[in-house]
Amino acid sequence: MDFIIKSNDMPTNYGRYPGARPVDELLKSGFILLDKWPGPTSRDVASTVKKILGAGKTGHCGTLDPSVSGVLPLCLDSATKVMPALQGLDKEYVGVMRLHKDVSKNELLAATKKFIGKIKQMPPVRSAVARHERERYVYSFDIIEIDGRDVLFRMSCQAGTYVRVVCHQIGKLIGGANMTELRRTSVGRFTEENLVRMEDLADAYVAWKENKKEDIRNYILPVEAAVEHLPKIIIKDSSVFSIASGSPLYSVGISKVSKDIAPGELVAILTLKGELVALSKAAMTSEEMTKRRGIAAKTDSVVMDRKIYPKM
Repeated sequence: MDFIIKSNDMPTNYGRYPGARPVDELLKSGFILLDKWPGPTSRDVASTVKKILGAGKTGHCGTLDPSVSGVLPLCLDSATKVMPALQGLDKEYVGVMRLHKDVSKNELLAATKKFIGKIKQMPPVRSAVARHERERYVYSFDIIEIDGRDVLFRMSCQAGTYVRVVCHQIGKLIGGANMTELRRTSVGRFTEENLVRMEDLADAYVAWKENKKEDIRNYILPVEAAVEHLPKIIIKDSSVFSIASGSPLYSVGISKVSKDIAPGELVAILTLKGELVALSKAAMTSEEMTKRRGIAAKTDSVVMDRKIYPKM
């Protein structure tokens, strides 16, 4: 990510780099990429993690149906405040669609092409949202393999797109089809590569409690990992206390800023050590933040405890 340097500031002795955060702090503001298995609801999975880790609260981002497996981002305790930053991220899935009659590959490809781009669909009856037709965007729908009437596919789409409905819509053009299996392979930049299994997380936590083994660091990420995709404003240590207290960020407190920020855009406010202080809404462009005086961003959700950095 490219930055515009406003001033060359050095960090003070307050706070600590996210990678040096002790395990007990990770447990209070951590981020987990869980490999959800078919069966439980996303809420049940989050509740189980809460019980295993003794967390005050947990939150999941991007609900998966009980029968669907794959990438389920989870936030612990104070990290739940960054969940708005994880809403609306694009998704990718791999699934199996069963055709109701024999269809040629060319006919199938012709049908799937009609559902690439902007589409309209109605949420399923059992969905948690209001049932009215809405537009979503499908970026790709690729056929990986065909085995009789079973079609293995990969689909990337806008958040809120119902893959099951897309399969049904395709089926209407070719004599019927329904989704039989589905796995989410990515949420934004978060992919299957670093997923954590529930049993491994539980074992690592027990080992840490009993022997203080640090293996649990392989399963719980610092909260900053959840906002890596956001534009960033790095602030001076002298400004941290006021932002952590809920005050807006004034341009005088900025050290450097991501390029191409637009007013109204959600941004991550970080310390010089890379610690997440808050999520904010930009009130200026990146260039204006480095040249003008005034409110650069309005604090939306404070993540950092204001006791970490003193008032300077």
